[in-house]
Amino acid sequence: MRIHLVGVGGGHPDQITIQAVEKLRAVDVFLVADKGDGVGDLAQAREEILRRHVPGDPTVIAVPDPARDRAPKDYGTAVLDWHDARARAYEKVLLSLEPDTTVGFLVWGDPALYDSTIRVVERVRDFGTLDVDFDVTPGISSVSMLAASHRIVLNRIGGPIVITTGRALLDDVAAGADNIVVMLDGNLTCRELAGTGSWSIYWGANLGTADEQLVSGPLDECMDEIERVRAQLKAAHGWVMDTYVLRTRA
Repeated sequence: MRIHLVGVGGGHPDQITIQAVEKLRAVDVFLVADKGDGVGDLAQAREEILRRHVPGDPTVIAVPDPARDRAPKDYGTAVLDWHDARARAYEKVLLSLEPDTTVGFLVWGDPALYDSTIRVVERVRDFGTLDVDFDVTPGISSVSMLAASHRIVLNRIGGPIVITTGRALLDDVAAGADNIVVMLDGNLTCRELAGTGSWSIYWGANLGTADEQLVSGPLDECMDEIERVRAQLKAAHGWVMDTYVLRTRA
């Protein structure tokens, strides 16, 4: 069974690469994670991508997404358990298809950057119940969109950049990181760095969509606005996807 993992950017149909379009048009059946009614806008964006780029009426199978422990004692184990449950759910559907079916997964952003789909499909392959071969088509990541929207270069001249999560942010700062991309930070951990006058922030939410919101400037001055805008987006849509760059001020 052939599986294409296709990065589709932030959801706007114009962010699809020519290579991604070719992969989408080679798919017989698309599998998508059903995350419930709270993310209806994302489902509509996915439907528009397929309508725009795939001729005819593509077959889409929604697979209920397993619940995830959001407050685990062991974060790493909880994530692996969730990956395993997801893989089992996909395996069940894949076993119902003909062996020569070409299956597609639409992956938000880039499949190789802070996304679980590659690992989940690897788990399906490792179960040994299916003869699975897969490839990955890169997409425009939220990190690239964030930098472009703010018209900034991510790295400083001759300097490194750290890509991390909200969970690890404070540890990375303590270790000396001073130019940081932060992803998966639903709690806005950066607030704990406010008040020092040391940091600038470039924040963006729902990047590449009609609801894109940007805030930038000294962290101390921007924090309240970021929290207000973030809350408005979540109230309006039931979800929000945001990321930001933190760097020490010159």
